[in-house]
Amino acid sequence: MRTTLLGLFFLLFSQLAVSDEVRIVAGKLSYSHAGWHAEVTLRHEDSGWDHYADAWRVVTADNKILGLRTLYHPHVSEQPFTRSLGGIQIPDDVKVVYIEAHDKLHGWSKQRYKIELKR
Repeated sequence: MRTTLLGLFFLLFSQLAVSDEVRIVAGKLSYSHAGWHAEVTLRHEDSGWDHYADAWRVVTADNKILGLRTLYHPHVSEQPFTRSLGGIQIPDDVKVVYIEAHDKLHGWSKQRYKIELKR
């Protein structure tokens, strides 16, 4: 019984720790004459200037950064929220990109949101 309770405690604690990280809810890329345009929706328990989702980026499978969107303020009462970035240049041979998100306290999240490009 004690082992079961201890296991449940650690499971709950690990879920709480992960829940503080920024989460990518949705991502979309579309192509125009000016390059690729990304729209990314994030959810994060922003608590103020010391702990908020402050960036997301578009990267290749080998971690080459193609675009970076900086978020300059907390979104405490706006959750989830969507922000966009245009003019992203993606080489023609790249078929898949990933969205990564960042928060001021935890850094880059472990979650990567995969997007297969439609050319």
